[in-house]
Amino acid sequence: MEFNLKVGLEGIAEKIVTEDDTAAKFGSGNVHVFATPMMIGLMENAALNAVDKELGKEHATVGIHVDVKHLGATPVGMKVKGIAKLTKIDGKKLYFDVEAYDEEKLIGKGTHTRYIINVEEFLGKINRK
Repeated sequence: MEFNLKVGLEGIAEKIVTEDDTAAKFGSGNVHVFATPMMIGLMENAALNAVDKELGKEHATVGIHVDVKHLGATPVGMKVKGIAKLTKIDGKKLYFDVEAYDEEKLIGKGTHTRYIINVEEFLGKINRK
């Protein structure tokens, strides 16, 4: 199985923070600011955007590890952006540096690992559970 992947691929994901994205709504706190789990999702989506388009319809990636720091709070209504850069390819494992920004500053950074799967085989295994 050959894929058109190379170290250096980058992906971006953006959104406007809504009440549904807050720690209070998510259940990860009582404050109405961008929730850490939502920031992680934004970073994962950026990594997905960096590589999944290169895999064709039969393959995709799934997240298997996240190690990030949430460095700053972001209020409802502000735009946030996740950026992921592919730093290493080890067989089916893909390693990324990830960052998140709001309109003013860096709000999160860390690493993320994804694994290449055959979608049909993966779903077949899951459906047999």
